[in-house]
Amino acid sequence: MGEVSVGAENLVLTEEQEELRDSLRRFLADRSPMSRVRQTIETTEGFDRALWDRMAADLSLQGMAVPDTCGGAGFGQVEMSIVMEELGRGLVPSPFLASAVLATNALLALDDADAIRELLPSIAAGRTIATLAVAEDGGGWEAAKIATTAVLDGDGWRLQGTKTPVVDGIAADLVVVVAHAGGELGFFTVDGDAPGLSRTRLAGLDLTRQLASLEFSGTPARRLVCEDATGALNQVLDVASVALAAEQLGGLQRCLEMSVDYAKARAQFGRPIGSFQAVKHLCADMHVAMELARSAVRYAAWAADAAPGELPVAAGLARAFCSEAFFKVAADTIQVHGGIGFTWEHDAHLYYRRAKSSELLLGGPVKVRERLAERLGV
Repeated sequence: MGEVSVGAENLVLTEEQEELRDSLRRFLADRSPMSRVRQTIETTEGFDRALWDRMAADLSLQGMAVPDTCGGAGFGQVEMSIVMEELGRGLVPSPFLASAVLATNALLALDDADAIRELLPSIAAGRTIATLAVAEDGGGWEAAKIATTAVLDGDGWRLQGTKTPVVDGIAADLVVVVAHAGGELGFFTVDGDAPGLSRTRLAGLDLTRQLASLEFSGTPARRLVCEDATGALNQVLDVASVALAAEQLGGLQRCLEMSVDYAKARAQFGRPIGSFQAVKHLCADMHVAMELARSAVRYAAWAADAAPGELPVAAGLARAFCSEAFFKVAADTIQVHGGIGFTWEHDAHLYYRRAKSSELLLGGPVKVRERLAERLGV
């Protein structure tokens, strides 16, 4: 296969993609404003079920990157990154990352045509909420650190172990679990109401994203067909890294918007604080970070669709940069807002919480760079 080169045109959204972004932004502004987000995070469920249903019925978001043969919209990771960017911009509390990104791409990375045909249509339609359980005891996605085991019991498999943290593990109707079976890595599915599965909600820093600990005690599971489980896991991590980086970009953009708006409106010593050099420089640095993050995300999303050979490096670069950039910009946003930025009533702290939580979600920047160095042979 010939080498594919990225051009400037690959980093710019098409007219149709811009319309997708604008439509989704209007939809979320109407149905999930920050006032609604605050109401939602106070509920037991932690996400807006009515909004979830509308996301599927009105915009087919949950099936955005699912092939049309499986009931999806058949778009690629560029379009998915646009969706994640807008969800991140609005801090929308939903199991989208867990179901439409992690679990969906896990199934697509496998070789189990029957499972794909059986499970994906319901996930794409939003009827089934799924998640992926990989990390254990807050660790990363390295196969060597996975201790959960699967043993054959008659005609079926049973799982033993604990997964934590699991994104939206409480809400999930279906859990895709990575475990060791007979010395080799494998993927399994577990029904949300399966016997031997206990779920505990975790008190996470990010109030808009639900995390859980799942304990499997002889839990019945279905093994999925996969010839190279380690390769599939790396593939899922790469695609998920692009999606999470896009979400971070969206949050970063909103922090910049809030900071600039406040700097223009807040007066001190008879003039807007945005006219002071220190505040100007802070906002300028935010803007530079946003533009660099956008370029990294656009390149990684393009690679996921058009140049999979470049994806491992592109995804790692996007994740490492966007993680640190979002956290710094979120912290600077609080600084620009001064005393009000620390209050519960202001939204700045919600973005700060999301920035720190998402920075560590799939492994922090240090782990991302270590993995990237290994792939580059450094």
